[in-house]
Amino acid sequence: MSNQQYTIMVVDDEENIRWLYKEELEDEGYIVAAAASGEEALQILPATNPDLIVMDIKMPGMSGVETLIKIKEIDKNIPVILCSAYGDYKQDFTTWASDAYVVKAASLDELKKAILEVLSKRYSPK
Repeated sequence: MSNQQYTIMVVDDEENIRWLYKEELEDEGYIVAAAASGEEALQILPATNPDLIVMDIKMPGMSGVETLIKIKEIDKNIPVILCSAYGDYKQDFTTWASDAYVVKAASLDELKKAILEVLSKRYSPK
């Protein structure tokens, strides 16, 4: 599965995290769009048309969970991976609408693995 054809939207209020994810994922061959908030993500969603969204949960204004619900109302088929520095969100049933949940870590290996799994599930031939 070539990463070249996939667009990933990264949504995080922390600029250094957005930059890191963008750099790392572009190095993997993905096209990356970035948004600093849930509101911005919803604004650029139609133009970006992402194959997958990686989103922080704790953000000022609209949280990642609130944004996830709105994204699923717009297009229930867009896979969303929620990322948080806090593992306890995994127990929160509102995060279960996401396609994966990753705890933020210094290494992006777990996130990259989750992205590959979600994309291969969504885009594998039936």
